[in-house]
Amino acid sequence: MSTLVKRPVTIGVAGGTGSGKTTVSNQILERVGHKHIAYLPHDAYYKEFSNLSAEDRAKINFDHPDALDTALMTQHIQQLQDGQAVEIPIYDFTTDSRKTETESVGPQPIILVEGILLFTDRTLRNLLDIKIYVDTDADIRFIRRLKRDVAERARSVDSVIEQYLSTVRPMHLKFVEPSKRYADVIIPEGGFNFVAIDMVADRIRSMLIEQTEE
Repeated sequence: MSTLVKRPVTIGVAGGTGSGKTTVSNQILERVGHKHIAYLPHDAYYKEFSNLSAEDRAKINFDHPDALDTALMTQHIQQLQDGQAVEIPIYDFTTDSRKTETESVGPQPIILVEGILLFTDRTLRNLLDIKIYVDTDADIRFIRRLKRDVAERARSVDSVIEQYLSTVRPMHLKFVEPSKRYADVIIPEGGFNFVAIDMVADRIRSMLIEQTEE
């Protein structure tokens, strides 16, 4: 059985909405092995808004850093780095609220965190040993977001378009795109760039070997 002997390697995967960062993260999980990785999606850490009216919830800018409980995510990453298990939130995007149940995540040699705004917070950014930015053209990202929000989050086409124009695009230009300068690795074309994903996965596997002993 493998034993954790060093501080876990913490990897962040960021990029614009619909860029393919979740696909890249899933590819890393598949190639390196779920059992070796503690996975934390930033989307799980949206703040609780169920106490607001539907009208007020419609006004929330979910693409602004203030909509996320990044302090809690930072705390969880630090706990995992210290070898402690954490209970991460489970977010319901149809009600804009956290579910009562949580998901247990135990310490592993590799910590993988993923989200649009990962690199915008200095404290969180400083916890990341490797920062990967997934870079995809804006039109492709919008189409992917439109399909996802209609199919998975019970949104109308008009509401998705309105949100994209009013908050998603402006916040991408203000926060997400500038954060690319912090990346150690930039992967163009998201989850379809298998050459880049293979190279990243190979590097992580090598680091995993360094982190453990038989």
